[in-house]
Amino acid sequence: MATAHENVGLAWLLSAGGLVGLVASATLLIEKIELLANPDYVPSCSINPILSCGSIMRTSQAEVFGFPNPILGVVGFAVVVTVGVSLLAGVAYPKRFWLGLQAGATLGFVFVHWLIYQSLYRIGALCPYCMVVWCVTAAIFWYVTLHNLRTGDATRRRFTGRVVRVGAEFHAVVLTGWVLVVAGLITVRFWDYWSTLLR
Repeated sequence: MATAHENVGLAWLLSAGGLVGLVASATLLIEKIELLANPDYVPSCSINPILSCGSIMRTSQAEVFGFPNPILGVVGFAVVVTVGVSLLAGVAYPKRFWLGLQAGATLGFVFVHWLIYQSLYRIGALCPYCMVVWCVTAAIFWYVTLHNLRTGDATRRRFTGRVVRVGAEFHAVVLTGWVLVVAGLITVRFWDYWSTLLR
């Protein structure tokens, strides 16, 4: 069972994380619109050959569903912010709502990993704003999952209950580990470029 303190923490995480993701997604959408209006436009997040939003925005992966991916972020993170703020205001959601939020967070988390793979091994470039979205999505997924596990039936079973308790106790370690793995993949993938900056 989640404590009141944990619920408040989740509410703040959804509010702040959703806002960060919303700003990053909205910025990406604005940059995409500018690029569509002017093919010669250089996005603000195109810094060097590797950190290059422009390279990514021109690919088919940037419009997986036939429209710019940032639209998904704007809509999704707006929902997350709304949920977070409403929780801070004292709104109590039923279990089926949390299951819906879990489904959305899980789909977002899976989609982020597909985008990470595409960025690293197909496009060969990174988008700074996208990486912010990756991290925020991972945090939202992890803490929504922990909340649902704590308040669900899993805590009543011996093995799964233990897993939930360990996950809750080392919640920051798990998330930090994910960030370090992604950072490690980025370092290895683009090491030839990074090493030139050290000479």
